[in-house]
Amino acid sequence: MMHCYLYLSIILFCLGIIGVIARRNVFTVFMSVELMLNAANLAFITFSRVHESMDGHVLAMMVMAVAAAEAALALAVVILLHKHKSKLDTNVFSLLKG
Repeated sequence: MMHCYLYLSIILFCLGIIGVIARRNVFTVFMSVELMLNAANLAFITFSRVHESMDGHVLAMMVMAVAAAEAALALAVVILLHKHKSKLDTNVFSLLKG
């Protein structure tokens, strides 16, 4: 049964990578990053259940905390970019360089 969860985790992670690479909308890119983080959480929990330890659960909680911080910071950056440029295209981020 473990391999089913790992296959699902791999599929979700690959979908997240495709979403980050192929999409130009900032919200879709952030949603894809969240999908990749959830896929990693699924793999951590799966290995934790197989080895009967709580280490994977602790790592998953840390990843969720990082994801929440990333979402809050990313939303603030998106709001500022939209306020200044009225676009949500990923090419707008090149304006942050200088």
